[in-house]
Amino acid sequence: MQNLVYFLYGKTYINITNACTNSCAFCLRNEKDDVKGAYMWLENKNVSAEDVIKQIEEKKADIKDEIVFCGYGEPLVKYNEVIKVAKYIKKNLPNIKIRINTNGHGNYIAKKNIVPDLASVIDSISISLNAQNEKLYNNISKPSFDGAYNAMLDFAAECIKNNKDTTLSIVSGYKTDLYPIDIEACEKIAIEMGAKFRVREWIENGY
Repeated sequence: MQNLVYFLYGKTYINITNACTNSCAFCLRNEKDDVKGAYMWLENKNVSAEDVIKQIEEKKADIKDEIVFCGYGEPLVKYNEVIKVAKYIKKNLPNIKIRINTNGHGNYIAKKNIVPDLASVIDSISISLNAQNEKLYNNISKPSFDGAYNAMLDFAAECIKNNKDTTLSIVSGYKTDLYPIDIEACEKIAIEMGAKFRVREWIENGY
């Protein structure tokens, strides 16, 4: 069985795709194939909302507090499926909060502004800022398209505009000689936008 729904530290996560518009230097999937024993690589690239909902139904006795769209890929590559699953959760598990962890490329992927649709069904969103400027962002994130840094910032601004609980995050402690992230400068970007800010420490051996 593909692990579309898995658990980590008491939270429930949805691994809906392995596709991503970034190839981040620090990404966990570069080092290992699983999260707490849950194998993350998907054999079927065409995961449907119904596939995810089926696993939520099978595992819902263990679901508490929050469901997070976050796996070995960028969840908004499958934004239509994310929205369908989120609608199901809101209807059937109304006390469960919904968060998306994203690289912020959703509008680029969709070629339209999907934030209003997302905002209607999620509670919060965490966006990977990764760096204080475009040059360093490109070195760290290795995006597959030009203008990815500004696309991410524009997406974040849309989330804030739509009154979503928005957090910009960075990863610290990974090869700081190669990737000199300025934490204070990154925090300033987030605060000036009206977002929260989070520093995630790099875990060498993953979860």
